[in-house]
Amino acid sequence: MSQPLVEYHSENHIATITMNDPKTLNAFSTPLKNAIMEALDQADQDADVRVIVLQGSNNNFSSGGHIGEMLENGMEPEALVAKLDFMLREVAEVSLKLRNIHKPIIAKLEGAVAGAGMNLALTCDFRIAADNAKFVQAFVNIGLIPDAGGIYLLNQLIGVAKTTELVMLGDKLTAEDVARLNLVNSVVSKDELDASVLALATRLSNLPGKALASMKHMINVHAFSGLNEALDMEIDQQTMMAKTADFAEGITAFMEKRKPVYQGK
Repeated sequence: MSQPLVEYHSENHIATITMNDPKTLNAFSTPLKNAIMEALDQADQDADVRVIVLQGSNNNFSSGGHIGEMLENGMEPEALVAKLDFMLREVAEVSLKLRNIHKPIIAKLEGAVAGAGMNLALTCDFRIAADNAKFVQAFVNIGLIPDAGGIYLLNQLIGVAKTTELVMLGDKLTAEDVARLNLVNSVVSKDELDASVLALATRLSNLPGKALASMKHMINVHAFSGLNEALDMEIDQQTMMAKTADFAEGITAFMEKRKPVYQGK
């Protein structure tokens, strides 16, 4: 029997949601998105759940958008734009859901934390990273702009100068690099990651839930009120980029390197 794309576990007021597509390093596909949304709804509606942990399986958080799905209808501009538009709306829905759930959400980060995966982590309330985590805003390498609210979230968290550097250069960052930018709450050894996340989740679960919910609401109003507009703008800009020669060249080169992964080899 095949494993579910998302695993859900609830214990001691903590719901753990695990993205489980290890062959693609938990790349963000439509089936994965649907399963994540179902798990988030479950955690949101369960009065016994006070804290949510979002993580990836097999020592990786997420490699970002599922490029194989993006190209499943071919490289013809019309088909590609339609598919990209659909996938962008899917990931935007998850970003909004992570902010609109008024329970603390912790992103447990290790291995690949790339593209949309990095941006979904930025949408969470807390981020704890293992020292083996690798972060990258890789979009520029395939001629696209960040999705899942990436530019907006980075600008809110670290300001325009560093945001520009991260998204325009697309450099790979270590956990210590992102810690210096204050993009994670702490960096721990890989062996300490589980215990550190559990300690934070347990501490949050013992605090007054209504106060935490009100705080998150206020943070949304003051820091993230423009997220909806930013996500809509991303969709417009991304679909324009999908028609360019830069994108066609970048995505072809990417797929040549990653073909064995998306073929499940």
